[in-house]
Amino acid sequence: MKLYIDGMTCEHCKMRVEKALKEIKGVKKAEVNLDNGTAEVETKKEISFDTFKSAIEDAGYTLVRVE
Repeated sequence: MKLYIDGMTCEHCKMRVEKALKEIKGVKKAEVNLDNGTAEVETKKEISFDTFKSAIEDAGYTLVRVE
């Protein structure tokens, strides 16, 4: 799935968001693309929008949408 994230501006932001996503139980893989403000996430199970939103907001960014 693809997450659209607002507020990332540098490599530190990218690493912080990847770390936050990987700490969510059930996330197998998370790769952030700083250029287009997205994260590609592979999961082992269904994870709610609110779970992603909370993790990203706790890291200091905004989850715009999930596709």
